Amino acid sequence: MLKRSLPFALNERPPLQTIENLSHHLRSCKDLVSSTSIHSIALKLGFLNQTITANHLINCYVRFRRVAIAHQLFDEMPTRNVVSWTSLMAGYVNDGQPCIALSLFGAMSRTSVVPNDFTFATAIKACSILSNLRDGEKFHACMEIFGYGGNVVVCSSLIDMYGKCNNVIRARRVFDSMSCKNIISWTSMIAAYAQNAHSDDALKLFREFGSSSWEHPNHFMLASVISACACLGRLVSGKVVHSAAIRLGCDSNDVVASVLVDMYAKCGSLEYSDRVFKRILNPCVISYTSMIVSTAKYGLGRQSLELFEEMVRKGLKPNHVTFVGVLHACSHSGLPDEGLHYLTSMYEKHGIMPETKHYTCVVDMLARAGELDKAYQLAKSMKAMPDDDQALLWGALLSTSRLHGRVDIAAEACQRLVDANRQVAGAYVTLSNAYASAGDMEKAQRLRVEMKHSGVYKEPGCSWVEIKDSSYVFYAGDVMSCPRGNEVLHLLRELERKMKGRGYSRGSKGLVFVDIEEEAEEEKVWLHSERLALGFCLISIPEGLTIRIMKNLRMCSDCHEAFKLISEIVERDFVVRDVNRFHHFKTGYCTCNDFW
Repeated sequence: MLKRSLPFALNERPPLQTIENLSHHLRSCKDLVSSTSIHSIALKLGFLNQTITANHLINCYVRFRRVAIAHQLFDEMPTRNVVSWTSLMAGYVNDGQPCIALSLFGAMSRTSVVPNDFTFATAIKACSILSNLRDGEKFHACMEIFGYGGNVVVCSSLIDMYGKCNNVIRARRVFDSMSCKNIISWTSMIAAYAQNAHSDDALKLFREFGSSSWEHPNHFMLASVISACACLGRLVSGKVVHSAAIRLGCDSNDVVASVLVDMYAKCGSLEYSDRVFKRILNPCVISYTSMIVSTAKYGLGRQSLELFEEMVRKGLKPNHVTFVGVLHACSHSGLPDEGLHYLTSMYEKHGIMPETKHYTCVVDMLARAGELDKAYQLAKSMKAMPDDDQALLWGALLSTSRLHGRVDIAAEACQRLVDANRQVAGAYVTLSNAYASAGDMEKAQRLRVEMKHSGVYKEPGCSWVEIKDSSYVFYAGDVMSCPRGNEVLHLLRELERKMKGRGYSRGSKGLVFVDIEEEAEEEKVWLHSERLALGFCLISIPEGLTIRIMKNLRMCSDCHEAFKLISEIVERDFVVRDVNRFHHFKTGYCTCNDFW
């Protein structure tokens, strides 16, 4: 069809109008076969000597993710301009090969071609993918020299790069320096805050965007804000953003729907998560993964596995995160045989090579099921891990070995964490508790003294709740700062009296785990932060409404037992989100079935 439209003989020099016509065909090309056909015609007619035509063809191949062909065409070009270099760099970035994109920038810098704003934005995006702060800072300095310091495109890329490299201060500095901001700039800064646990700042900036910008938020911005609400456990704020997503027609977007599922679950409302998930017409792997992880954290292991099998039946391919959720479900629901089956199937059935995070789940799963020796041998077999991965692995083993009274394994796990300089305070406290549980008070006390001499202090336990649009924070043992403190103490004493009538004995459930606040002595257990929060909620939230409490550490077994009894006494539902999972207390029971 293209040949018929050419108004000249094949041996004539093509007029500019025809080159533009060919470029138009390349820009509107809908499939790889057509682009290859046009490439063949352009080659016969000598069009590829024209830089603009070759650039359009490179862009065409990049669009269809045939970056190797694009690179070959690039190498054959007699003359390359900044568009040629930038297009190929972008192709490699979008193809998941950012290192090659950076090497191309280096090669271009040795020619006479001058980079433009899109070239810098592409190079900075490559650094963002790699979390390469060193090269990112070099590009920042370079683009300032070339006069792009106020360019919206480049600055937005810089904000994203600094956010991905965990440097929120630099990201905000770039954001504040921009005289003109667009939706991408705002979204990048909000995302940088959300990704780096500055969730309050993300919500604050979102409100500022709403009052100062005429633009509507896009689905990327909404997803970041919803994630911030999830991190803080702000159910009310999350519902407000959900309403905004519905008004803007973004609630059906895969990314937004998936973070909504995650947000409602993390805010203690799995029922709403389920509602959102069931309204998705064709859930993608991200949506399924969010629901699998959510149900797993609530101790509903069987339900998680059913969701996984449903997803596979629909022909969706699970990813690494999906299997973390599946293995987590097996770990927290006492399903070691099923967990080992899914670990084996990762590569054999789905072609996914297990990573350290998957083996960490398996170690935790085996240890929880009482197979400490198998878990220990698996942990020891894991070599050449980053320190953060080691901390997760040995932290999981430390927690469960204390629970099962294996002081020998707990001592080695603690030493591994101390050597890696990770979770040091928690490791010392857990090992101290392990020695105390085994009756070796001398070693327990020695560790406590060593902690004080080393200047190691345990993170204080705190809990927080959201009532209407206000948040309230409670600290372990701190009655003075507790809102309505006297009323809370009176109520807790009355509840304890009723619990004792049902056989409860304070401190009878033993000491605490690796992530639990240090105050575990009998006289302090009843002033743990989640109990103060519960007392306040019982006198502040009307009957019939579920009480939701967020906690920065792991819930201790004594408070867990108390919450079960109180839920039966007052006939109310409580949902507690601790650092590891959720506990839904109802009529004297918990969804974890005491397996945690």
